[in-house]
Parts: sequence; C-alpha cells; structure tokens
Amino acid sequence: MAIAYLHRELTTPTPKTSRTQVKFWFGLSLAFAAVYGILGWQQAFSSDYAVQDDARQHVFWMLRFVDPELFPNNLIADYFQSVAPAGYATFYRVIAALGVHPLLLNKLLPLMLGLLVTGYCFGLCLELLPIPATGFIAALMLNQQLWLKDDLISGTPRAFAYPLFLAFLYYVVRRSLLGTLAAIALLGLFYPQCLFIGVVILVLRLADWENGRFRLSQNRQDYLLCAAGLGVALLVMLPYVLTASEFGPAITAAEARTLPEFLPGGRATFFHKTFQGYWINGRRSSMFPKSLFTPVTLCAALLWPLLLAYRSRFPLLKQVTPNIAILPQLFLASVGMFFAAHALLFKLHLPSRYTGYGFRVIVVLLAAIALSAILDAIFQACQQPANLYQQVFAIASTVVIGASLVLYPSFVKHFPVITYRVGAVPSLYQFFQQQPKDILIASLSDEANNLPTFAQRSILVGSEYAVPYHVGYYRKFRQQIIDLIHAQYSPDLAAVNQFIQKYSVDFWLLDAAAFTPEYLGDDSWMDQFQPVTSEARSRLEQGVVPALATLVEPCTVFKAENLVVLQAECIAQGRFD
Repeated sequence: MAIAYLHRELTTPTPKTSRTQVKFWFGLSLAFAAVYGILGWQQAFSSDYAVQDDARQHVFWMLRFVDPELFPNNLIADYFQSVAPAGYATFYRVIAALGVHPLLLNKLLPLMLGLLVTGYCFGLCLELLPIPATGFIAALMLNQQLWLKDDLISGTPRAFAYPLFLAFLYYVVRRSLLGTLAAIALLGLFYPQCLFIGVVILVLRLADWENGRFRLSQNRQDYLLCAAGLGVALLVMLPYVLTASEFGPAITAAEARTLPEFLPGGRATFFHKTFQGYWINGRRSSMFPKSLFTPVTLCAALLWPLLLAYRSRFPLLKQVTPNIAILPQLFLASVGMFFAAHALLFKLHLPSRYTGYGFRVIVVLLAAIALSAILDAIFQACQQPANLYQQVFAIASTVVIGASLVLYPSFVKHFPVITYRVGAVPSLYQFFQQQPKDILIASLSDEANNLPTFAQRSILVGSEYAVPYHVGYYRKFRQQIIDLIHAQYSPDLAAVNQFIQKYSVDFWLLDAAAFTPEYLGDDSWMDQFQPVTSEARSRLEQGVVPALATLVEPCTVFKAENLVVLQAECIAQGRFD
C-alpha cells in the first residue's frame, strides 16, 4: 500500500494525476525558493552599510538616477554606466523613478528573480518529463545551486540571465511564438551572451535526428520561430553594433597576454598555465564551471549513461517527451558559442559565460529526471507481491533521496552564500557625504572600493573597478593607478602636487600602514603595476621617506580606525613650508 502510494505521488505522469498534485509540487517549489530568498534578505538587511560585492561595480553609478549631480565626469562611473545593458539600466531607472532606491532594489531582486527561476524551471521540466515531483526536484536543486554562488544574489545583469534564459527554453519547447520572441528581446536587453545561445538553438531546431541521420524539421512552426527570432535578435543587437563605445575597443588577445592582469594571480586571470586550467576548469576561459555539480546531488546527472545502457530496467524513461531534444541542442549551442568566443577573444566577452549557464540547466534537468527514474524503478521492483524487506528498502530509498535533496543546505557551512560587503567605517562615509558632491578621492586602500556606494563620492581608482576588457577605459584607469602609486611614494613633493593638479584630487585616503614595505609587498593587486610598485617598495626598504608621509600630521582632516584622510589643498601648500 505504501509503495503504491509513493509510486502514485512521486513518479506518476501528469495525465494520470490531478491538477491538485501539480499545484502542490509547484507551490512547494516556490516555498523553498522564497525561504532561500528570505535567508538572503536577512544578511542583506543586517546593516545599513551592506552591499553585494558586484553591485559595487554595476549598481553604484545608478545613484545618479536619484541624484544626477553625483560622480560628475568620473571615469569609473561613466564606464560602468556605458557597459550596462540597456534593459538592465532602464529597469533600474524606471523603478528609481517610482521611488525605490537602486541599492534597495538590488537587495530585493534576488528573491523575486528566484521565484521566476523556479516557475520556469518547474514548467520546463514538466515539458521534458510530465511528473510534478520531478519538476520540484529540478527547481529545488537549481535554487540550491544558485544560492551557493553569487549570480542570482548580485542583482546585476547576470542575475537576470537565469530566469530569462529558462523562459526562452520553456517557450521554445512549447513553440510559443510570442513567448519566445519576448524572451529573446529581453535576453538581448539584459544579458546578450545568452541571446547568442538562443539564436543558435533556434537554428539547430531546424534539423531533426531520425533513424540515425539528420533531416530538416517537418514542423513549419520551427521555421517561423527561427525566422522571427533571428529578426528580433537583429533588431535588439543593432544598437550595440551601430553605437561606438567611447571606452572601446575590446582588448585583443595579443595585448591581454602582455598584461599581468590576465596572467595567473592577476585581477582578471584568463591565461592559465595548464591545459586543464585554460580549457577545462579554470576561471573565465574554461568550458566547465567549478560549481557545476554543486550541490552534490546534481551528480545524479552522471548516472545517465548507466540509465541508457539499462533503460529496460527504468521504465519511467519511456515517459520522457521528444522535448528532451532541447538539452543536446542547448549543449551544442553553448559549446559552439564557447569556441566562437575563444576565436574572437575578447569581442564576445568571456568564453566561460557561454557554457556556464547552459551546462547548469542541463545538469539540473538530467539529475532530476535520473533521480525520478531511479525511484520509479525501485517502486516497480517492489510492487506487490513484495516482502517486508522490499517495502522497507523502497521507503528508505525515498527517505534518503528526499532528505538529501531537502536537507542539503543544512550541511553547508554558510547557506545561502551571500557575497555582501559590510562597510566597517560608517563615520568615514558620513564625513565624505558632508563634502561637496564633485570631490575626487585618491586612495590605494581597499576601503576606497566602498566609497562610491556608501559615501556616494567619486574615487580615482579602486581594485574593484579594475576591469581590463576595454582598452579605452583600462589604459586610462591603469595609468591613473601608476600615477597614484608614484605620487604616494615619491620623496619629491613636486611630484605629489603635480599629481593633485593633473587629476584635481580633493582628498587623499591612507591606510595607517601605507608607508611600510609590507603594505606594498602583501598587495597582489598593486603588484600588477610594475616597475613603479617595486621601485616604491625598494625606496621604503632603504629608508627613503615619501613626501606625503611628512604631511600626514599637518594635513589630516579625518581619522578613524586605521585610516586617515588628508586634504589635498593642505598638501599643495606643503611646497611652501
């Protein structure tokens, strides 16, 4: 009796189940997504000075929507505003006009996007295998995966990639013209990399695999979807093609190889030393993301060769619909765009972005179907007449698999993984907020990365903003860093004042240990800017006192924790002392 009940509730296709069952599993999926989102909110709202790590890049400049006078003529703010996808920027702008602060919206978004991800993942899974419990398993594992990494939580363009891409896949398998076209348009406006994958999928769907050979699709709807989809994609991408960026062009592979930023240990490591690091599991350049099988329950996807080899023992596989073809199409499209991105490095941005999203969706859906097929095979084998041991085994298997899925986050040290940065020096932010809006702060301190967000004032440089993919931006940015290092550690006060005048610096933020050799030696980011960093450290080791160090005491206008703020006007007067 118990086995029959489990079989009916967990592995019976929807044509044989009630709508109540579908609603139950869908509601349960949304409930788990909401719980994970609320756990994220607890950390997001734990402090008035909490911000998601990547939001410091992609959201801080949106404070201009609230106050247009912020960050005037600032290289960093202008650059990140220019590279923001049009739909993403417009979305934040519209919500800001309705009275919701961009930083507040950034904190609210992950839960909302998580619910959208859940809905489309559940619906897509049912299109492949019409079993509500399988849809729940897929949605649950995908949510766990996303809350164990910083895509969804970021509220940046890549956070929108998952719900929009899943929506595209869902509408494609249902051959919904309006849904597919809307998803394509939104992908282009929010995350163009996934748009390219979607276009390739539409083309691949014009071919069928039948009796061991390819043939053209006999379904006219596929041709209509492809033609209309290509048209919408072209219209959406046309502005990107016709509008020249003031911060372009994209850096070439040859130039990138000469910059330490792209080499091992660099800010944007791309050219790994080993074949495995470069092509298999390294960051940015490789095909497979390291978190592909996180949570570990996703390893069930690796059982598919075994399931196919003994498919007669897994009768549930017969219920898999022809829509399962979307997965190999997604795989081929992702791999194709991956190699295209390598061939056109860095014009299509990072190759890993083209396989990361698609591969995660594939693994989640395959793992969910595999677990359902295994459970169904157990139920089938233990059907009446079944002895006590078989019944116990079937129930125990269900409990173990269910507990592994639901309780997995309990065994993770920090779940959800929330990459929020909490500002540690509120008095510093308040001090700068009291200064004019057009000030510029020079600093090599890590704390400078928080100032645009928390103090809402412009900085000259910061490691968080050292994104080296566009030549027009990074050449200027890199030169500013080099000039700042040189000025901060120069024994010549004239060099300091020349730097202040060149960049119109108003304040200089220093760490208390800034004038020690260890400060430069322990900083891997500043180590990228040679030879100026080595020269500065060498002078410190030799006992040469930087000119700026002699002015710390008379020119300090603010002091907190291990930080001091010097007034540039006072420094400039030092030449006459």
